[in-house]
Amino acid sequence: MHGIDWDAATDEAAELLREYLRIDTSNPPGNEAEAVEFLAGVMAREGIAFETAVSAPGRSNLLAAIGPAERRICLLNHTDVVPVERPYWDVDPFAAEERDGVIWGRGALDMKGMGIIELMVFLLLKRQGVALRRGVVFLAAADEEAGSEYGVRWIEQHRPDWMRVDLVINEGAYGLTGLGGGDSQIFQVAPAEKVPVWVKLSVRGRPGHGSVPHGDNCAEHLVGALGRIAVWQQELRITPVMRAHVEALGKAGVLRSTDTTHVLKAAADSPGLRARMANTVSLTTIHTGIKVNVIPAEASATLDCRLLPDVDVDAFLAELREVVADERVTFEVLNRYEGAESTMEHEFVHVVREVIGELAEGAHLAPELTSGFTDSRVYRKQGTPAYGFVPCLVRPEELAGVHGHNERISVENLRLGMQVLYEVVRRLAVAG
Repeated sequence: MHGIDWDAATDEAAELLREYLRIDTSNPPGNEAEAVEFLAGVMAREGIAFETAVSAPGRSNLLAAIGPAERRICLLNHTDVVPVERPYWDVDPFAAEERDGVIWGRGALDMKGMGIIELMVFLLLKRQGVALRRGVVFLAAADEEAGSEYGVRWIEQHRPDWMRVDLVINEGAYGLTGLGGGDSQIFQVAPAEKVPVWVKLSVRGRPGHGSVPHGDNCAEHLVGALGRIAVWQQELRITPVMRAHVEALGKAGVLRSTDTTHVLKAAADSPGLRARMANTVSLTTIHTGIKVNVIPAEASATLDCRLLPDVDVDAFLAELREVVADERVTFEVLNRYEGAESTMEHEFVHVVREVIGELAEGAHLAPELTSGFTDSRVYRKQGTPAYGFVPCLVRPEELAGVHGHNERISVENLRLGMQVLYEVVRRLAVAG
């Protein structure tokens, strides 16, 4: 393809990824400045101009660009990773071991692997001397895993020129294979994602000796509220994006039926599908007490709420208060966004469909609603088309490594990802 030695490119990508994974950017604290130093070294060796921006001590972001300064395509990635629970890993999560053609390490899928695929596509466009009629930007941002305060949200406020692009390609939708035990290959494009709303519940009460219950135990108030939230039923419904997703899975033979009743029943039995067809509320932390024989003075808990893109956030929060039904419980919204969606009729989607048809014969393309959040949400609110698109084919057991244990990516997927993304970006960039 276009005179590229894909064997050599794959070897280079694998070596770069292993070096990148060895940089521990667990967030907190992030330490993304070391990742930026690594990426800056690559850009310097290639003779590509770049900028860096420090958003806080140890937190840094990087931008590099080739081609015209107009109508830019942004290859967006984040450099931080979620923390690990080392005892549950079969390997050192930051040693970047390669076993039987698979590279293991925190960030292999989320999202240093995709970051290296984007980096290699960016470098290959430069090395091949492709006559770009659109500019291509490589943006490595900090802090995505904790809400982007020191990454894209900071860039939006302090480096707005970095965000002046016409298209964003980012994480948010992996290609899948092995669904339902079959061998269908499904590449996914995500034009939208669930809306994160993080809420802290707090209760204060009268402390005292554990041997003398007094009826004003703040922990008991909190437990009661959390119990009511746990049984709060969220309506299942199929949004337009998920309707298109379901139809695509039906054509791929993954779903036996795309009838609404069947799909809703399947969602009720599948946490992954349910998360994309209903608002969800997850209890994530509980804090209370100082000693086993002391009635505490304060108790708190955090809720990770993820809403469908068209949901009114204020209306949801009002309903949450009604469910809690306890005036002693106070609410603090730690983080909130409003939903936004990009169109699936964009040129990007059409080109992806063409490229997949040529490079992965028999594969299917499915729209996807990302159940988590990504930095794309910031661009979509500005009106910039942004899409999740990780052009690898990942099995369910591999996908479980995202925010889990034993995260890994095959070298074969690095090659596939580079080939597909290179051709997609090349066609868009030369079309003008």
